[in-house]
Amino acid sequence: MHNSRRIGVVEDHAVTVAGIRALLDPYPELAITAAAPSVAELLATSTDLDLAILDLRLPDGSSPAANVADLAAAGIDNVLVFTSGEEPYLVRTAAKAGVLGVVRKSEHDSVVIAAIRRAADGGVVASMDWAMAIDGDADFAEVALSPRQREVLSLYASGESAQRVATLSGLSPDTVNDYLTRIRQKYAASGRPAPTKTDLYQRALEDGWLPFPRRRRRR
Repeated sequence: MHNSRRIGVVEDHAVTVAGIRALLDPYPELAITAAAPSVAELLATSTDLDLAILDLRLPDGSSPAANVADLAAAGIDNVLVFTSGEEPYLVRTAAKAGVLGVVRKSEHDSVVIAAIRRAADGGVVASMDWAMAIDGDADFAEVALSPRQREVLSLYASGESAQRVATLSGLSPDTVNDYLTRIRQKYAASGRPAPTKTDLYQRALEDGWLPFPRRRRRR
């Protein structure tokens, strides 16, 4: 006999939430007591949860790391990622943030149920995606940027010109260009080169300096 576990779901697709509810319906010890399209809305509904099931891409543009941190701050330490898995760097970001595991939405029902049950009890959920995220972490070198460098990168990678970044940050254009050169050098030295502005945008997303692009909700 399993102890009752209270589960919250952070997912903006109503059909996915309904599917998880239907999946767990035969197991009253695994009760979905809250569901919302964002972590903030979930926490506004309830913090008395044993597990949060988290989608990686949400319409508010929040990052997995920020969402896991917000859940932990509210006392919810058990987080299971439930994802389509089309963006490996998001999985890697979640792994580094300390979630218990990653389960694809395409997995067999029995696998999903077993993962939810184990995570709700605080157990690590082993999966191929999880193993790849952990094993690949050694190749994903973190780049130490100063607060000023992060500010310049965020502004420039989000679409601003170097001149506009200088105006917004109170720096001279030469200083901004110097920062950008140093940022590129740091990424190149880490094995994650970013020679173009598009590359810098991708690195800023990967490292959490920019919010993920918002996606439209499906009705």
